[in-house]
Amino acid sequence: MFKGFSKDAVRFMADIRENNEKEWFEAHKQTYLDEVYRPMKELCEEVSKPFMKISGMMSRAGRIYSDPTFPPYKKYRENMYLILKHETWDWSKTPTMFFELSGDGAVLGLRLTHPAAPVMEKFRQRLVSDGGDLLKLLKGIERAGFILGGDDYKRPKPCPDEAVLRYYNKRTLQLTRFIPSGEDILYSQELAKKLTGLFKKLLPLNELLEEFVSEANSEKAAAKEEAFAEASMPKAPSDDFMW
Repeated sequence: MFKGFSKDAVRFMADIRENNEKEWFEAHKQTYLDEVYRPMKELCEEVSKPFMKISGMMSRAGRIYSDPTFPPYKKYRENMYLILKHETWDWSKTPTMFFELSGDGAVLGLRLTHPAAPVMEKFRQRLVSDGGDLLKLLKGIERAGFILGGDDYKRPKPCPDEAVLRYYNKRTLQLTRFIPSGEDILYSQELAKKLTGLFKKLLPLNELLEEFVSEANSEKAAAKEEAFAEASMPKAPSDDFMW
């Protein structure tokens, strides 16, 4: 059962940022295991329970060890995380709800970091075609304390409705909320309950974006199948063909 992070956990994450090397980590590994890794796993298990009823949903608590995407001078992560998302072969192209602990505190939210262009096109179409429902959803998330982020297109998309302009030109999408290291909730078992409630706020948007991803993938697969079928059809002989 998750009982809250300790201040030693936040201190460890601050220290690993300044001492990202094997010798220091090995000397403090037990602190990592007791104060960071195990509590994060417990938090992940507790928070994910209500969401595991959703088909295809998975959860994971990360480990501190770096992966091949890290620069060679970094041996360890400078934040520890848990995620909730739908299973996929390319994680960067699908929405992810997340919680990350660092030496500064914690950040939680939803991100779509490398969406395929058709996914964001569907997002834009829905913004202007559903009578304002998606706009209401996005504004409700912001009222819950989340801040809109993500990259904009360098060449702005022509937006037919000024009311949705803030969202319409997004090339990637991120909504985040920060919990400073000084907030008591970070060191309380109530964090699990609060985090669950905030993820529930984000869930409708997560599922809508996942719907766009699935539709875009299906359309891409259908186009490939059609192109393959067309290429496989026997060609009629040209007019100058002779036996």
